[in-house]
Amino acid sequence: MKKIILKYPVTVDGQEHQAITIRRPRVKDQLAVTKMKASEAQQEVCLFANLTEVSPAVIEELDLIDYQSLQDTYRGFLTPDQETSSE
Repeated sequence: MKKIILKYPVTVDGQEHQAITIRRPRVKDQLAVTKMKASEAQQEVCLFANLTEVSPAVIEELDLIDYQSLQDTYRGFLTPDQETSSE
């Protein structure tokens, strides 16, 4: 899990979000969103909402710089650590 401090906090349904914690994705997370009949962008929003345990509305309200941080963190989860690779 990784905590992302938002540069631009958002308020949704009266609750302010100053940070979002995202967990590592699993195959079942990817399968769930690929079954959706939605655009790739909407699928990604739903995937991130699931991984962060917030509503899609929170993800949709993020400033694009914070959304990019979320995307970068997600992509980082999909890259093997340099330290654990065999030499």
